[in-house]
Amino acid sequence: MKKIEAIIKPFKLDEVKEALQEVGLQGITITEIKGFGRQKGHTELYRGAEYVVDFLPKIKIEIVLEDQLVERTVEAIIQAAHTGRIGDGKIFISPIEDAIRIRTGERGNSAL
Repeated sequence: MKKIEAIIKPFKLDEVKEALQEVGLQGITITEIKGFGRQKGHTELYRGAEYVVDFLPKIKIEIVLEDQLVERTVEAIIQAAHTGRIGDGKIFISPIEDAIRIRTGERGNSAL
């Protein structure tokens, strides 16, 4: 099993969700986050005053899935989240030792 964490632009969430459903994923977790990478935020003008926005709004998607779905899932996220501009995001893949469904006690892939 693997865990995929993807950081994407908020307006790309619907496209990514639809792409993941086409891959056949049954569950994802979404978190609204703030952060910055190479873009280092930006400055905005508000009522004549300039101020720096250090942390930009992002969406973090977390998915735990079977190993054989990882490459298709990553490709789906890349295709759906890509704009070609700075700040498109990142994808991280980590190994998962075990998963347990609390309701039934199932473990491993059957708990997904």
